[in-house]
Amino acid sequence: MTYDLLIADRSYSSWSLRGWLCLAAFDLPHTLTETRMYTAGFRDDLAAFAPGLTGAAAPRTVPMLRLPEGGVLSDSLAIAETLAERHPEAGLWPADPVARALARSLVSEMHSGFTALREACPMNLRVAYRSVPVSEAVRADLDRLEALWAACPAEGPWLFGDYTLADAFFAPVAMRIAGYGLSVGAQAQAYVTAHLAHGPLRDWRAKGLAQAEQSTYLREFETVDWPG
Repeated sequence: MTYDLLIADRSYSSWSLRGWLCLAAFDLPHTLTETRMYTAGFRDDLAAFAPGLTGAAAPRTVPMLRLPEGGVLSDSLAIAETLAERHPEAGLWPADPVARALARSLVSEMHSGFTALREACPMNLRVAYRSVPVSEAVRADLDRLEALWAACPAEGPWLFGDYTLADAFFAPVAMRIAGYGLSVGAQAQAYVTAHLAHGPLRDWRAKGLAQAEQSTYLREFETVDWPG
């Protein structure tokens, strides 16, 4: 049972990273199809991956997951839930029902929220900054993240003991905190550091560095070496 995942630029596509971690971090067999955002072929690549969806229903975003028996999922949360349903032995969600409910709530909030942080600090795994100004809205998002992570039962490095989908969904925002040098408390910083050391994420970043740069993601802040 091998899945085919369509992703875009590794250095910049936070949703592609989430979709890939849903497979790679749990050793689920998959192949990769890759495209580049902001290119003439992007929409064509999406249409070719899901030929059954045309016209107004044609997919517009990555990641997309093609199931072994056919059918395509075009949203990271749908991908996560489907994989957890199909592979209960892989531990994508916490085994404890109370912890699992909390993990699902956190993933849903990450999926739909933290827009100020996302807009001000787009994911860029190629460069790190310091002295980045933080608006009140971004600080509110950071405070909310710290509160959510502190509410999880595990003492570290991951939110629920073993790595789960909650960690996969928070990985890109942890990279934003690291890459923009955003100030968080010691517990949250330890969680960010765990992501920086996570083998699959390090592999993802290394492969992204070999791809062409997308200048639209650059910001005019002082640069520093990538943390970790």
